[in-house]
Amino acid sequence: MNVRYRVELSQAERDELTEMLGSGKNAARKLKRAQILLAADGGCRDEEIARTVSVSLSTVGRTRRRFVEGNLERALSEEPRPGAERKLTGKEEALLVATACAKPPAGCKRWTLTLLADTMVKLTDHNSLSGETVR
Repeated sequence: MNVRYRVELSQAERDELTEMLGSGKNAARKLKRAQILLAADGGCRDEEIARTVSVSLSTVGRTRRRFVEGNLERALSEEPRPGAERKLTGKEEALLVATACAKPPAGCKRWTLTLLADTMVKLTDHNSLSGETVR
């Protein structure tokens, strides 16, 4: 058992997790984390929890760690995912949709991703945008 991150739930936390699992109105990931915490509180080993809940060992360890270092809410919630910031703001996305719904420029039958990207560069302050950005 992972002694460093020993999960000890209060009765109120156990009740909350049990109610959450019974309602079925939460995201699947959140429900799996609730199952992990309840099993960990019951004294199950990480390998056993991973097998019964169908998650990886790292997910079990991460959920334990987030509960011990934080609280129940932190253990159940999603952490921000890594990645690049969005290139287009909400207003720019609205402009992109409006542009794509408008008639294409003369000489073109339809909008292409490259044509949309080039048009967005002209209409906004961006120096360049790729076709994948406007996809």
